[in-house]
Amino acid sequence: MTTTVRTPAGWPATEEEARAVQDELRRRVVLDEPGPPPGTGRVTGVDVAYDDELDVVAAAAVVLDAETLDVVAEATAVGRVSFPYVPGLLAFREIPTVLAALDALPCPPGLVVCDGYGLAHPRRFGLASHLGVLTGLPTIGVAKNPFTFTYGDPAPQRGASSPLLAGDEEVGRALRTREAVKPVFVSVGHRVSLSAACAHTLALTPHYRLPETTRTADSLCRRALREATR
Repeated sequence: MTTTVRTPAGWPATEEEARAVQDELRRRVVLDEPGPPPGTGRVTGVDVAYDDELDVVAAAAVVLDAETLDVVAEATAVGRVSFPYVPGLLAFREIPTVLAALDALPCPPGLVVCDGYGLAHPRRFGLASHLGVLTGLPTIGVAKNPFTFTYGDPAPQRGASSPLLAGDEEVGRALRTREAVKPVFVSVGHRVSLSAACAHTLALTPHYRLPETTRTADSLCRRALREATR
């Protein structure tokens, strides 16, 4: 079942309004909790797909059993893109639809894994942090590229990592999930430590570079977008 989403009343309409919301919510990020133990309970992947010509965004939330990585539940939501494209403010395009997909799940999501960033963000408040603060859920970001940050290449073996840096500040880690394959870029969202975020990412990548949460949510949101726009 796919939920149809309207942009919430009072949603930011300008860059200035969005940045003010980021400044307010960023203060609520919790960084001193370890988060749930990796490989236990449930873990949920969220992802979005766009059709910019039709101004449509589709979001998917897929719940996996954290031990077996079997799919437990899934939900999708489709809505209008709720904010213009502005680097650093992409969460405002996605959050209403992602929240609707999470709300449509028939079970608690557990840890939420975003295909994107948490603290590894120019304003230290990417989608994973934004979503975590709004829902209260533990969240992490696992991204495909390092955004604007720098890192030294990790050792080639699976599990090797190196700091993802903004100047001298560690905002995440470059983590090798497959031997001699390009790393992924892990950052804390909310209520999870960076070490635990990396451990979760390794538990979710037994066969591929990207977490199973991301792979399944990506496939589902793309399908939802095709069905909504055909």
